[in-house]
Amino acid sequence: MADGAPLASMLAVAGLNAWYGESHILHGVDFRIREGEVVTLLGRNGAGKTTTLKSVMGIVGRRRGSVAFQGQETIDWPSNRIARAGIAICPEERGIFASLSVEENLMLPPAVKPGGLPVDQIFALFPNLKERLRSQGTKLSGGEQQMLAIARILRTGARLLLLDEPTEGLAPVIIQQIGDTIRRLKREGFTILLVEQNFRFAATVADRHYVMEHGRIVDMIANDELAANMNKLHDYLGV
Repeated sequence: MADGAPLASMLAVAGLNAWYGESHILHGVDFRIREGEVVTLLGRNGAGKTTTLKSVMGIVGRRRGSVAFQGQETIDWPSNRIARAGIAICPEERGIFASLSVEENLMLPPAVKPGGLPVDQIFALFPNLKERLRSQGTKLSGGEQQMLAIARILRTGARLLLLDEPTEGLAPVIIQQIGDTIRRLKREGFTILLVEQNFRFAATVADRHYVMEHGRIVDMIANDELAANMNKLHDYLGV
């Protein structure tokens, strides 16, 4: 769909279809993200938001269409090559290894490109993690696990971050800290694609919002136009 984004986008997705086995989940998804933007995918449960992130990352059963990252077509690339190009995903389930310490979890992913945040900068973002460095993954609160999951991908050198429901189930004070982190990462030059159910939170961090229904993008709303489109957004999201 036309949204006024320039051709030189960091991520350009066009006609993206995706399947899990025989289940056809995405039906021609189109969107663009400019370098340095924070863009959200909004939609009800089952709309295809998480599958879109996994399709960009190449970790769905089958995908077809176009996913261009920094001008390079990646649709036929394996996920490890996509990661080395500079894309990282923080999944909703967080993927913290319970038997490993915070430090071991943090240092587990390899650096795939230059430009990853050094550990001292990561601790400046997440001081809780420095205090819990020797703690096992099982000992962390939900908020601390989310911080660790985000921190882990910041070391890798990835410049496009795919964040899946980072505020899910967290206390308001932790949600505020996650929001502060996303805004700081934007200032540091990271580009972020954010799946989020809480559009009120999304409005505090994002430049633009794409709305998904039934495996398709059905609308794009600029953040400064959110108030004027609130009734339409309520209809889309059923809130």
